[in-house]
Amino acid sequence: MGRRKDLMARRKKIYEGKAKILYEGPEPGTIVQYFKDDATAFNAEKRDVIEGKGVLNNRLSEYFMSGLNDIGVPTHFIKRINMREQLVRSVEIIPLEVVVRNTAAGSISKRLGIAEGTALPRPIVEFYYKDDALGDPMVSEEHIIAFGWASQQDMDDMVALALRVNDFLSGIMMGVGIKLVDFKIEIGRIWEGDFMRLVVADEISPDCCRLWDAKTGQKLDKDVFRRDLGNLADAYTEVARRLGVLPENNVPRGKPTLIN
Repeated sequence: MGRRKDLMARRKKIYEGKAKILYEGPEPGTIVQYFKDDATAFNAEKRDVIEGKGVLNNRLSEYFMSGLNDIGVPTHFIKRINMREQLVRSVEIIPLEVVVRNTAAGSISKRLGIAEGTALPRPIVEFYYKDDALGDPMVSEEHIIAFGWASQQDMDDMVALALRVNDFLSGIMMGVGIKLVDFKIEIGRIWEGDFMRLVVADEISPDCCRLWDAKTGQKLDKDVFRRDLGNLADAYTEVARRLGVLPENNVPRGKPTLIN
């Protein structure tokens, strides 16, 4: 454990966010992504530390990103290093959150007066400008192109990527009795010489999805924390258990030991 702390101390920290820390990777063009136990909601106005959350999100994000890579949806994910860290490609993040909604919940219900739980006529893709100080405001394609955050071709490619992720996640979740209500992803640019391509970046975990039990409607995502509906680690553990991501005897209980 002491050796591991020394290694982390020697690394160069690039960025620390609400749920993750990014360190320089071992090779040029790589980054080590460390998952914290911090939980935040309402742009960090509500916060807590949920022991084991980072371990679960690391394993779940590995599972989803690997699955996307396997079906030809490009991501920044390379491999999981240990219980809390994964190796990813360095990307230029587009400053937008891409949200796909299948069922009305959260802000769309408030904005449009649609009852939570109403099935939407088709998946709806929305864009939000990444700026905590502004509350990540929703923006239109017109804003995005006018301010140069992305081109029209980027926009078309981002929508196509988001819908492919939606198809993949919806199918996997429905197979284990979970409804994918909505989710958000981040997308980044990778440059290979003069050629640029867009890839799914950041993470895919219950932190950035709404997941409901398909039969009971029980929430298995960060709304458990937002709305004080129970234990967040238990909800995430249930998702991991159903997906077979964590063996029954390896589910985090209390503070996990960091091992390779």
